[in-house]
Amino acid sequence: MVGVADMTRQLETVFERRQANVLATVITDAYNQLVKTSDFSELKGIVRELAQAQRELTQAQQRTELRVEELAQAQQRTELRLEELAQAQQRTELRVEELAQAQRELTQAQQRTEEAVRTLAVGLQETRSEVGGLSRSMSYALENEAYRALPAFLQGRYGLALTERLVRTEVGGEEVNFLGRARRNGQQVLIVGETKLRLDERRAAGRAAESVLETLARKVAAVQQAHPDETILPLLVTHFARPAFLREAEAKGVIVVQSFEW
Repeated sequence: MVGVADMTRQLETVFERRQANVLATVITDAYNQLVKTSDFSELKGIVRELAQAQRELTQAQQRTELRVEELAQAQQRTELRLEELAQAQQRTELRVEELAQAQRELTQAQQRTEEAVRTLAVGLQETRSEVGGLSRSMSYALENEAYRALPAFLQGRYGLALTERLVRTEVGGEEVNFLGRARRNGQQVLIVGETKLRLDERRAAGRAAESVLETLARKVAAVQQAHPDETILPLLVTHFARPAFLREAEAKGVIVVQSFEW
């Protein structure tokens, strides 16, 4: 940069010294106040950077606004989902209450059912007792009828002549429905008999027939132990016996008499 003195000397070639000095001073001050080229270039760089920063800031602002909009939409979806969850919760609570009510009703129904079952069990027990009593009455009636009819029937069908009347008694702790002596072909036998209203091998898959025969065998054994020297003749008296049972009894040496036969 040219100083005031140098510029004054240059201007003195044209102007007077005082004028030249004033002009040099004015020009120097004006120059000093002007922006240098390098400073201007730097300023333009700063402006460019500011403009770039502004653009970036604008883009960031746009992205922020977009993100805010997305967040707002997400918030709306979240609120909608929360509302749906709240409604679902209400429906669930309602369903739970319905289930609780159903459970209470089921419990009450179960209690009523249990009470009905108890009542039915009592009635069934009473029915069984009545049936058992009726069965015993019918068995006694069959026995009483047999006491009157058997002597003649046994003699006519099997050649058994009673030498003692048939009685109901107990031998060796076993109740014997028919016990009495008879003669057949000059030989004395001891009749041991049992009554059963119906003899059916199909009941309880064959166990009914086996049970009756086992019961009779147990009573025969008790009588045989009490009368070891006598010949035992086992007898079953019934209203009806199926053919298969008759064959089973015959194979075991048991006489079966059906009430319609006498």
